[in-house]
Amino acid sequence: MEGTNNEAAALSIEEGQTKGSQNQESGATSAHTVGHDSWQQMGFMLVITFNCGYILSFSILILVPLGWKWGILCMFFLAFYSLYSQWLLSAFHFIDGKRFIRYRDLMGYLYGREMYYYTWAIQYLTLLVANIGFILLAARSLKEINMVSSDSPVRLQIYILISGLAFFIFANLVPTMSAIRRWLAVSFIITFTYVLILLVILVRDGTSNKSRDYEIQGSKTDKIYNAIGAMSAIIVANAAGMIPEMQSTLRQPAVMNMRKALYSQYTVGLLFYYGVTIIGYWAYGSSVSVYLPEQIGGAKWIKVFVNAAVFLQSLVSQHVFISPVYETLDTKLLVLEESMFSRENIKRRFFVRGVIFTANIFVAAAFPFLGDFINVIGSFSLIPLTFVFPSMVFIKAKAKASTIQKKAWHWFNILFFTLVTIATTVAAVRIVVKHIQDYSFFADA
Repeated sequence: MEGTNNEAAALSIEEGQTKGSQNQESGATSAHTVGHDSWQQMGFMLVITFNCGYILSFSILILVPLGWKWGILCMFFLAFYSLYSQWLLSAFHFIDGKRFIRYRDLMGYLYGREMYYYTWAIQYLTLLVANIGFILLAARSLKEINMVSSDSPVRLQIYILISGLAFFIFANLVPTMSAIRRWLAVSFIITFTYVLILLVILVRDGTSNKSRDYEIQGSKTDKIYNAIGAMSAIIVANAAGMIPEMQSTLRQPAVMNMRKALYSQYTVGLLFYYGVTIIGYWAYGSSVSVYLPEQIGGAKWIKVFVNAAVFLQSLVSQHVFISPVYETLDTKLLVLEESMFSRENIKRRFFVRGVIFTANIFVAAAFPFLGDFINVIGSFSLIPLTFVFPSMVFIKAKAKASTIQKKAWHWFNILFFTLVTIATTVAAVRIVVKHIQDYSFFADA
């Protein structure tokens, strides 16, 4: 139930927002916008950000290990379950008349200080590692452009540095999740132009490719572990583990508006990122590349355009997913009585973003094989954030009002997805151990 104090606004030092007061609904102070954006803006943002460059690897990560039957079944089952879990969590943005603008605040309010810090740790670890993954993705797209015109492309680490610096500049010019609204229209055009071009090329390549096969490779043990790992990739495709932070930007009624935005993601957005996944697998079979643009045929300008679009779109997507980290640091370190673009706050924000991206650029350059480790992080953190915690919230918040059947249902979710978390984490660790001899620091991957 949404709070009775719905007209109160949280502290925001962005231009045009209230200054010098706390969020009366939650008691929380934030340097970023709270309660301002429309559901349409959020819907656009979700559609765009989940159609990021990561979708270009989903064919091999999801369908190659699972095949057609189980792959399609698991993709749509887990998409529906992700929608349900996030739909459920959005209902608890308000509890006891308080607005919870951060996931850790919600879990801490219901389960105590230890859960507050545990939620904070696993969520931020996920978001930071995802940001490193975006730096690698953007660098890969730039290197692919270089390879179109050169037989001796520059080392990947140079493009990692360029990508990280571009993200850093964007993070200073667009300091918050809400401020990204000015970029959504351009990002929408870029995203869906490159996705549509890619789909057309994939259909053409698939029509002419008569030698593809869909046999699942590996021993029986490998097939089991790879299939379990594919489950984790499907969840990464559909969820980010930051619903309260996204919902905090929405104007009232925040619960209804968040749900409308989620419906946009799981209809329009899903149509495209699942479309690329399915058609990519259909076109190339079990030999599909880990990065689709390096495999597509056609004129050179097409590869250049697709990779350039991936780079530009990554600017927006990575910014959305790292914004909760910015919010915490900005609220702690900026001068809240001054504008976000005051001279003092610009200097402090420059320093904060600089520390983040210096660390992330170094890790990306040193560990360009981070993809396997991202699966480990995603397995033990993103699955609980998406599936386990929402049911925990329901059981605690609705302890007196819910029926035995509903409690049993949510206990089933908690136990089942805890087991899934363990299974996917073991599978991800096994892949790391299996590939550990292939890893090389600062490799030109």
